[in-house]
Amino acid sequence: MRRARTQAERDAATVEMMYAAVTGVLLAALAFAVVVSPVLAGRAHGAARDSWLTAAAVVAVVAFRGRVIGVLRHHERGTRTGRGAPGREDPR
Repeated sequence: MRRARTQAERDAATVEMMYAAVTGVLLAALAFAVVVSPVLAGRAHGAARDSWLTAAAVVAVVAFRGRVIGVLRHHERGTRTGRGAPGREDPR
């Protein structure tokens, strides 16, 4: 059975979730802007424009999900090994 998490551990998890969400949104916005840049430059029209917008949306979603999952997995790994857990000394 798992032990109950302390308030500090719950707070750290909340901070990590917010960090993951905010950086995920920023990365998704950047990825969207990069992929949609031909449309913004006026070089894509009609069906090509729609394709660029769809591709940009897909890339943005993938970037967001990848960032959030990566940050949260990294946090979980650090918590399990004792590194980065609130209230614990760094063994170095």
